[in-house]
Amino acid sequence: MNLRRQLLLVSLLTLVLPWAGCQFVRETESALREGQQQMLAGTAQAIADALAQFPDQFVAQANDAPTAVADEVYGHPLATDPLLDGYLDDWMLSQDALVPLPGSDGTAAFAAGMYRQSVWLYVDVRDDVVVYSSPGGAVRSAADAVELVTTRADDSLASVTYRFAPEAPGSLIAERRGADGHTMDETRVAAQWQDTASGYRLEARVPRQLLGNRLGVVVTDADGVRSTIRMSSFPGGRPGRFVTASPLLQSVAAGYVQPDVRLTITDTAGWRLAQVGEFATGDDAPPGMASSWMRIAYSALLEPGNDAELLDPDPSGREQQEYVQRALNGEVGTSWFRNPRSGRAVVAVAQPVWSGNVQTGAVIVQQGTDAILSLRNKALTRLLNFTLIATLLVAAALLGYASWMSLRIRRLSSAAERALDDKRVQPDLPSANAGDEIGDLSRSFSSVLRQLGEYNEYLRTLASKLSHEMRTPLTIVTSSLENLEHESLGGESAKYTARAREGTARLQRILSAMSEAGRVEELIEHAETETFDLNAILSSTVTAYADAWSGRRFIYSSDCANARMEGAPELIIQMLDKLADNAVGFSAEGDEITIRLVQEQGSYVLSVTNPGPPLPERMRSQLFDSLVSVRANDAGKHLGLGLFIARLVATGHGGSIGAFDVEGGVTFEVRLPKGPERSL
Repeated sequence: MNLRRQLLLVSLLTLVLPWAGCQFVRETESALREGQQQMLAGTAQAIADALAQFPDQFVAQANDAPTAVADEVYGHPLATDPLLDGYLDDWMLSQDALVPLPGSDGTAAFAAGMYRQSVWLYVDVRDDVVVYSSPGGAVRSAADAVELVTTRADDSLASVTYRFAPEAPGSLIAERRGADGHTMDETRVAAQWQDTASGYRLEARVPRQLLGNRLGVVVTDADGVRSTIRMSSFPGGRPGRFVTASPLLQSVAAGYVQPDVRLTITDTAGWRLAQVGEFATGDDAPPGMASSWMRIAYSALLEPGNDAELLDPDPSGREQQEYVQRALNGEVGTSWFRNPRSGRAVVAVAQPVWSGNVQTGAVIVQQGTDAILSLRNKALTRLLNFTLIATLLVAAALLGYASWMSLRIRRLSSAAERALDDKRVQPDLPSANAGDEIGDLSRSFSSVLRQLGEYNEYLRTLASKLSHEMRTPLTIVTSSLENLEHESLGGESAKYTARAREGTARLQRILSAMSEAGRVEELIEHAETETFDLNAILSSTVTAYADAWSGRRFIYSSDCANARMEGAPELIIQMLDKLADNAVGFSAEGDEITIRLVQEQGSYVLSVTNPGPPLPERMRSQLFDSLVSVRANDAGKHLGLGLFIARLVATGHGGSIGAFDVEGGVTFEVRLPKGPERSL
């Protein structure tokens, strides 16, 4: 990981400050919300005590036999008088308000509504085949129909059924059938029958005085004269209780409502008997919050709360939230909700309503926390603005400082890599005048490089110095041995003289090899360039190798018909001689040495491949240095100057040289530019 990333990660530690501040603000909000919740519980208790004097409004028929909650029908209060057209959209109810009929497997659902003195009924049925009734006759009873069954609590046997069985889609009048079986058209009941792609819909309006306090719906699906299926909302055969809102409780609750407060009153089953007031739970920015992106960022830091959808009144008309159920069981229930998009929170308290020792219902008080929200958001805004800005400034400063430090280190690293070239050492490095640790490091590197340059220069000139200094003494020894050979010597003396002659000859060859590298460097510096055909020179030179090394087979190939380049052809030949001699030295008698010239973009590639052992791992980077040899058996004959001279020629022509292992041998590769890279 580079220095910039390390310092950037360190700068992230400053985020602990806004995190700690947010934790403090969250704790403060929780304390304020709990205080508001306790205050709201006291308000709910006072309202519940006031509602205790209206027990008859919670149980409309105290003497009525109880029925299952699933059989009960709720009459939703309607805000406006719907249009009798067979559609539900003007009821201002969601589709979730539709209650599936028991036994219908979801194919039939209904909803009931109340507007002033009228009861509205909506039924939606999925039916592949709709069978309409025929005028008169027994066939009329075998048609698809919807029946509304009602009874009164004081006479459960005196049931009345309103049957809707049209002869065609459109308006229709219900057929009234009493408990004695007598039927007649009820003109006071109006209905509209609409066909749909999946079945039909029925919307009906019934005067309230025609219905009792029990209500049930029966749907008859007749797929023919022989098949009749009956589905009802009272599987036990007895209509359930018809629950409606209480105007008296609605009026009493309206006297307690306050701004940003919603008050709901339910009976013991959870059915809504009254609801007044409203509070803002939309996506508008709450007080103290400036912009949407800040609202999203701050909401992510806040305590989530319960799902805001559970705050809304239940579409079925029966409140079943967990905190409401606790109140219906005689305990105080509390909860709070937060809208994740706006950040608004609502505190809710459910208080049981008692009339003496009998629980008659529950009162639900919900209040928005805009006052707390405003304080919290202002605190968050001030806190996070300061801390986040400070964090960003610190991070930017550290990142800039890290970038500057990284740039200095990269420059020093690049200069150190370029300090060593083929001829001299560049000891001058950047940041040498700086007074910090990087300046100390630069000066230390410069000192080391300067000493290394002096030593390298000493080694580079050592061969020529030794050659110059040893040549005169060697000449004296050689001439003395020649003169001594003309004298009469004994057997042992002649043998020792011959050995001395061999030693001086070997020293002469060593001095010649040591001088050759220096001469090549001088030739490269002073050679005159000319344009020549590289392919022709290589081809003729390789042909001569067959005579020089008869024990090896040389194969030359080229894809360049005319390889024109500028340089010194005699130096190129000398470079190839060194590579060929190296290939012969590492191959066996009868081996094949391949020399190949190919053309690539902007350069010629000359490769010499010979079978033999792979390159030693520890010597790969030193193969082309002066006085380096990897030959184990004949180190005295080879001083390690051949590949060094080859490198001098290659780089002198603006090219490069390298070596790598191939299957069964080694390849030396020289890249030479097509055009002149630099002056020779």
